[in-house]
Amino acid sequence: MTNNEYKNEILRLKKEKNAVILGHYYQIDEIQELSDYVGDSLALAQEAQRTDAEIIVFCGVHFMAETAKILNPSRKVLLPDVDASCSLAESCSGADLREFKKKYPGHMVVSYVNCSAEVKAESDLICTSGNAEKLINALPADQKLIFAPDKNLGGYINSRTGRNMVLWNGVCVVHDALEAENIISLKQQNPDAPVVAHPECNSAVLAVADFIGSTKAMLKYIETSEKKRFIVATESGILYEMRRNNPDKEFLTVASGDSCSCMECAYMKMNTLEKLYRCLRDESPEITLSAEMIEKAARPIVKMLDMSRELGIIK
Repeated sequence: MTNNEYKNEILRLKKEKNAVILGHYYQIDEIQELSDYVGDSLALAQEAQRTDAEIIVFCGVHFMAETAKILNPSRKVLLPDVDASCSLAESCSGADLREFKKKYPGHMVVSYVNCSAEVKAESDLICTSGNAEKLINALPADQKLIFAPDKNLGGYINSRTGRNMVLWNGVCVVHDALEAENIISLKQQNPDAPVVAHPECNSAVLAVADFIGSTKAMLKYIETSEKKRFIVATESGILYEMRRNNPDKEFLTVASGDSCSCMECAYMKMNTLEKLYRCLRDESPEITLSAEMIEKAARPIVKMLDMSRELGIIK
C-alpha cells in the first residue's frame, strides 16, 4: 500500500475499533500527523485516561506503552513495534536497581519516568524532566536520595538544587552523544540563535545552552521568544512540532562528529505507518503487565502526581 492508503486504513480502523493514537514528539512526521495527541510520554498516558477509547495505540517506545498500561489498566494498550526499546531504560533493570539500593540504606529512590515498569516498581517517586527540580526541592533536605537511571538529568538536578543524589550510571545515547564543541561552532556561525537543550544532554552541552528544559518547555520557550532562529540540542523528531507551531522560525540541528544521525533515536523511528496499520488491524503487539506489577509501579507515579498538585505544577 502507499502511504496515503495506509493513512486511510489507519483512520478507518481507529474509528471502527474506538481507538486513540498517541504519538511521542520523537516519532516520524507521518505518525505525529495521524496522532490524536502528540506529547511526551507521561502527558500522553494521562491524556489516554481522559478518553473513552477502548484501545490505546502508543507510538513511542516500550517503557512509554508500559506507563500507559499502568495508568489505564483496564484498556488494551498496543505498541506498533514491540522491539522499540530505549537505551536509557535498558541501562537499568529492576533487579539491578534492587541490588543497588542495598548499598545505600536509608536512601529514597527517585526515578526518571524514562524507565521500565520493573524499575518504577522499585522506586519511591517518579519524576519527569519538567517537574524533577521542583519535586526534589520539595523533599526534606536531609533525605538521602538515589536518582535513576539518567546520570545527566540527575547531575543537572543536583546542580540546580544543591543536592548530592547518588546517580545511577545510565544515559540516553542520543542526547549524551551531542558534543559541546559542535554547538559552540554552530553558535559562532549563528550568534543570533539561542541554544535550547534537553537536560538529558551531557554537562558540557548544558553548560553552553541558553535554555535547558523538557520537550514541552523547549516548545513553549521557542513559541514565546522573539528570536527567529534556534539551535536545537535534542532528538530531531521534535522539529515537526517546532515547525508546525512556529512556521516563521528556523531551527538548526546539532551534529556529533561528521554525522547527523546521532540526532535520531533509532528506537523511536522503528514505528512506521505499516506497523501502525498492522497493529490496529491485528490488535497486536499488546502490552501486558501483571496486576501486582501495575499496582507497585503505579504507586510512585501517583505520588508524583499528588505532589505535583500540591506544588501547583498541575491542577
